[in-house]
Amino acid sequence: MSDRLPPLTALRAFEAAARHLSFARAAEELSVTPAALSFQIKSLEAHLGQPVFRRLNRAVELTAAGRALAPGLTDGFDALAAAWRAARRVGDTRALTVTAGPAFTAKWLAPRLFLFAQAHPEIDLRFVATLRSLDFDRDEVDVAIRFGFAAPTALYSRSILSDWIAPMAAPEVAAKLTSYEDMRAATLLHQDDIGFLDPPIDWGEWFRLAGLGAAPVTGPRFSNADHAIDAAVAGVGVVLGRSSLAARDVAEGRLVIPLDLAMTTEAHYRFLCPKGAETRPQIAAFLEWLSAQAAENDLAPPARLIASGSDIC
Repeated sequence: MSDRLPPLTALRAFEAAARHLSFARAAEELSVTPAALSFQIKSLEAHLGQPVFRRLNRAVELTAAGRALAPGLTDGFDALAAAWRAARRVGDTRALTVTAGPAFTAKWLAPRLFLFAQAHPEIDLRFVATLRSLDFDRDEVDVAIRFGFAAPTALYSRSILSDWIAPMAAPEVAAKLTSYEDMRAATLLHQDDIGFLDPPIDWGEWFRLAGLGAAPVTGPRFSNADHAIDAAVAGVGVVLGRSSLAARDVAEGRLVIPLDLAMTTEAHYRFLCPKGAETRPQIAAFLEWLSAQAAENDLAPPARLIASGSDIC
């Protein structure tokens, strides 16, 4: 039996029909007539020497040969499509798609984007605000900005921004917090988006470093840090604010840092892209701009900085 492949059009017709289990829907997807699609599948079956579909009255189902062939073809066509998109992006010096978490986008990136647009009007910048893991090729993303400890070794990575973390509250709430002990009665705003960090940077760790024992577990919970910060600005309670995300609210007086203890962390915001892509003109320009903006982050930390996870005597 020859290993020579059948025509690509026949393989494409079969893959679509196997995915839909319908000749009519596959023909519609490929913009051909059902008769033309049926002809391509019969050509593939003749090439293979056995049927790939069992024709029923108003439906089709895969034969054993069809079930063996379909998954590999779907993966192959997906890989071809990803390679084509990647090749097109290499030649595109205008479009730049960036993914970052919703909180970082809302509190740090968005207020600064007009500066990048002014400096680089030739770049068409697009954002995907999500914490979901994205595939650079499949999702057509050029750059990811993520918060954490280590970056995948398969990617180009550069640390762009570090953080310290401290209790922050609206002025009227902060006025009641004159000592560490006052935190026991405060309404604490909890953030679930940092729960993956170890050592942690949550209320339990801040209370431990402050010598207060276990932290209260009551209080509103938020899936995104920007929502917790906005709640603190509204006077709902005290947020354990990250310097990168809360700097503008502190600088403009909407939040106050009432106590002198802050945590530091080895977690950083990192710039990630496929290795080699960092030299593409629009990606290099964005990285240079990000680095310059991060260097201007001048929010002064509280007097006491203690690393999360430290032993306390």
